[in-house]
Amino acid sequence: MAKEIEPQEGNVTVQGDLVYVPQMFGNFDDLSIAQCLQIDQKLDALQKITAGEVDEVYFEILNDDWDIEERTWQTLQYWKLDGLELNQKLGSLSGGQKTKVLLAGMMIHEPEVILLDEPTNHLDLEGRNLLYDFIRKTKSTVVMVSHDRTLLNLGDTTYELSNLGISTYGGNYDFYAGQKEIENEALQNDIHSKERALKKAREKERETLERKQKLDARGKGKQEKSGVARIMMNTMRNKAENNSSRLKAVHAEKIEGISGDLRNLRSSVRNADQMKVNFNNSGLHSGKILISSEEVNFTYGGENLWKENLSLEICSGDRIAIKGRNGSGKTTLIKILLGNLQPATGKILRADFQWIYIDQEYSLIDKKATVYEFAQRFNDHALPEPEVKTLLVRFLFGKETWDKKCEVLSGGERLRLLLCGLSISQKSPDLIILDEPTNNLDLQNVAILTDSIKEYHGTLLVISHDAVFLEEIGVRSEVLLE
Repeated sequence: MAKEIEPQEGNVTVQGDLVYVPQMFGNFDDLSIAQCLQIDQKLDALQKITAGEVDEVYFEILNDDWDIEERTWQTLQYWKLDGLELNQKLGSLSGGQKTKVLLAGMMIHEPEVILLDEPTNHLDLEGRNLLYDFIRKTKSTVVMVSHDRTLLNLGDTTYELSNLGISTYGGNYDFYAGQKEIENEALQNDIHSKERALKKAREKERETLERKQKLDARGKGKQEKSGVARIMMNTMRNKAENNSSRLKAVHAEKIEGISGDLRNLRSSVRNADQMKVNFNNSGLHSGKILISSEEVNFTYGGENLWKENLSLEICSGDRIAIKGRNGSGKTTLIKILLGNLQPATGKILRADFQWIYIDQEYSLIDKKATVYEFAQRFNDHALPEPEVKTLLVRFLFGKETWDKKCEVLSGGERLRLLLCGLSISQKSPDLIILDEPTNNLDLQNVAILTDSIKEYHGTLLVISHDAVFLEEIGVRSEVLLE
């Protein structure tokens, strides 16, 4: 749609100006902010004209856009980027700042069409709210690919892309989710109906063949008693066998048809339904203090990271969200609490407990290991190899993936492999730390993670800007960093 790739079949027509905000923007790192915003030539022309240059080419470049500089600064101020310089390289900015620069472009140019590819991935809550507000107010046509359900609920039409094509739902994400639930219920009813039909067809086949065998045996007995010639009996026996074969073929065809329909229906069921992590309950009693911090702070360049020293207590069974702007030190706090960083001030007390840290890159996974090798690392109770492989298949890792290196797995595949590992292990961690876990996931994998965490009864510490995710996993308290 952005005309960066030509379709192999068909064509795409875009009417009006278009701005595309991509998901990945590393190739822009060497460009200045002005170049990324595609205003560098206009700003240069305006500067030349203001300085007294009268060359017609500058007026053509500016194209009567006399307020371009003022409009740019107003837009950067809206996105909380007013402290940046327009000649600053994009590579010097954080992920959230880069996203905001590209989003600022759509406000400056006011196009008829805006394409957004996962625009909230690197945005903090403040940045997301600014985007939501813009989407509500803009008169442009907006097409967005996202797993952010708050953002998707601002749309008025939802398109679902699958290997079957595109399905259209005339509403926002909540409407789409409701329709999918109805479709899934209908699908389950169809499956149950086909299962009953298959059972009935097999019973009918068995009863018919048994009746035929009894009739054939009775007929054979009568023929022997009546003294029918051997050659005639052979002919009649062959005829009976042929009739039985035809009867079997008819039933087999019917059974195979129903079985095929049933396989197709079952393959349409959400894969998430079979991916359940069987977490054991934590061995720690509820309310036990796991981590206690008192007047903790961290320094960068001799300055404290947080305005006020932090004191907090994490107890067994807690579900806590750590919130704050990009750069507020959320991940730093996690590392301090786990003992991977030492605080500049204050003290930390930790009990003896088991924990697992899952970040947005799923860096816990050994990229050099194969899928099967990594799964075996969780096999602390020596499950037989077939059972480990059965669990891998349940988490959508078929035989063809077992020798695949983990480094080629997508974010969703890495998540599923970690959840599979937790299912293989007989020891549930006492504490799970999730650091922006949904950033690189599609909606199905977000649902898989959400369903798994709902089943977990230990302690949970989460960094996330996804308000819907936090609500669904039952976060009950928060720590706000400033």
